[in-house]
Amino acid sequence: MFLWLLLCWYLSGEWSVNEQYNYGWFVPFFALYLCWLRWEDRPEPSPPCKTLLAWIFIGVPALLLLLPVRLFEIGTPEWRPLDWIHAASVAALTLLYIWSAGGRPWLRHFTFPIAFFFVSVPWVTPIEVPIIQGLMRVVAAVSAETVTLFGIPAQLEGNLIRVSSGLIGVNEACSGVRSLQTALMIGLLFGELKRFSVLRRIVLVVGAIAIAITANFLRAVFLVWIAATKNISEVNRWHELAGYTIVGLVFVGSVILAKLLGRGKGEVGDRRSGVSFQLTSTSQFSSSFILNPSYLLFAFCWIVAVELGAHLWYRTHESNLVASTRWDVRWPGDAPNFHKLKIDKEVRRLLRFDQVHAASWTWPAASSRGPSHPSNSKTITCFLYLFRWNPGRNSALLANLHRPDVCLPAVGWNQVADTGVRNYPVASSFALPFRHFEFRHDTPDNSTQQVAHAFYCLWEDRAPSPSAAGSKLPQMAAASSSWTRGERIRQVLDGRRHLGQQVMEVVFVSNGQISAVDAESRLHDLVRDVVLVQPDKE
Repeated sequence: MFLWLLLCWYLSGEWSVNEQYNYGWFVPFFALYLCWLRWEDRPEPSPPCKTLLAWIFIGVPALLLLLPVRLFEIGTPEWRPLDWIHAASVAALTLLYIWSAGGRPWLRHFTFPIAFFFVSVPWVTPIEVPIIQGLMRVVAAVSAETVTLFGIPAQLEGNLIRVSSGLIGVNEACSGVRSLQTALMIGLLFGELKRFSVLRRIVLVVGAIAIAITANFLRAVFLVWIAATKNISEVNRWHELAGYTIVGLVFVGSVILAKLLGRGKGEVGDRRSGVSFQLTSTSQFSSSFILNPSYLLFAFCWIVAVELGAHLWYRTHESNLVASTRWDVRWPGDAPNFHKLKIDKEVRRLLRFDQVHAASWTWPAASSRGPSHPSNSKTITCFLYLFRWNPGRNSALLANLHRPDVCLPAVGWNQVADTGVRNYPVASSFALPFRHFEFRHDTPDNSTQQVAHAFYCLWEDRAPSPSAAGSKLPQMAAASSSWTRGERIRQVLDGRRHLGQQVMEVVFVSNGQISAVDAESRLHDLVRDVVLVQPDKE
C-alpha cells in the first residue's frame, strides 16, 4: 500500500496540472473498489507454492529498479516512460505478493483491478503527440467544413479556424484526446463491473470511444458556430461546459451500451456465495497473505533509502554549479500602441510556469541606421514574452518546450530559417544568448505574406561553472536542447535538476519584408533598452 501511495503522489502532479489526465484522481478509488469486489468472490486459493525464485528474479529487481527510477524522476520528471516503469514495478510487486498468497487462481482473479490503474498513467510522448496532432487537424478541418456547409464562412489555418469575428484555436483539450482517454477508462470500468467476456469488453470500449469522438466533433462545431454567430469571447464561456457535457454523454452512452451488451447474460451472482471454500480453508492460507515483518521492514527501509539517496546524488553534484547573473525586463510602457497581453489558460496549464509577463507594441519599419535597413511605410509589431519557473517545482524541459520553432508552426507559420545562437550585450560584461528563427505566413486573403523573426533565450538560475570539468552537457542558456535519450541520461549522471529558469522571447511581425540584419539590429537595441541586470545578492 505504501508503494501505491508513493506512485499516486508522483503521478498526482500530472493529474493536477494536465487537463487530459484530471480523471486520474478517480482511478485509484475505482481500482480499490474493483479489488474489493474481486475479494468478495475470490476463488479458493491453491496450496502455497514456492515463490522464492520468483521473488529473487522479479521482486528484488523490481525493488532495485526504484532507485534509478527516482533518480530520473527528479532529474527529468516529464519523461513519460518513467511513469510506466514505476507503475510496472509496483504492479509486479503487488501481483507477486498475491501469487504468493493464493497461487495462480488468485493471480488470474486479481490481475485486472491491478492492471486497471494503468489507465491513469500518462501516455508516452511518441504515442500521445501523433494522436493529439492528428485529432487536432481532423477536428479543425471537419469543424471548418461543417460550418461552411451551413453558410458560415470559415477558413482553416493550421490548427486555427478563422471566422468573421476572429481566430478559434483547436488545442489539446479540444482535440478529443481527453474524452478519448476518459472513454477508455469508463469502458474498462463498466466492462469489469458487469464481468463481461473479453469480446464484449472490447465492444464496450470501442463504443465508448466512438461516442466520445462523435461528441467532440459536435462540440467543436458548436464552438465555431458560437464564435461566428455571436463573439469570440463567448467561446470561453461555453468551452468548459461543452467539455463536461462530453464526459456526461460518454458516461450515459456507456451505461446504455453496457445494458444492451448485458442482455441475455446472467447477472453476476451473489459474490459472497461464490466463495466455495470454508472459513477454515481461508484461515489455512491467511498466514501466507501476510509477509514476514522483517521483509516489510526491509522493503520500507529500502524505499526510504532510495528517496534519500536520490536527493543526495543531486546535492553532491550541485557543488559544481554557480549562480548566474539575474536579470529582469523593464517594460517600455511609453512605446506606441503598448499593451499587456493575456496568456491563454491552456498555455498556463501546459507550461506550468510560476510567473509570466507579455506585451506588444509597434515600431515604424523605416529606419535611419544605414543602408542595411530598408525603409518602407509599414509598421513592425513587437511581441515580448517573459516566463519564469521557480526552482524544484517542474522539469527543466518545460521551459525548452516553449520555443518558436515548436509553437509558431502549430498556429500556421512556416519556418524558413534558423541562424543559430548569438550573444547580445546588455552591459559591458554581460550578454544574453538568443537563437534566431525566421517564419513566413500568408494573410487570410493571400494578398501579402507576413514575416516573423523570433528570438529565443533560455536562462538558468544556476549553471555549470566555466572552469568545471567532466560535464559535457551543454548549457541550456547557450544552446537549445533536443532532449534526446542520451541528453537525459547525461543530465542524471551529471546530477543536474531543475533549479530555476526563465525564458525571454521576442517576435517581430510585419506584412512586409524584414531582413535578418535589420531584425538582429533591432533586437540588439531592444535588449540594451529593456533588460535590467539585477544586483547580486550577498
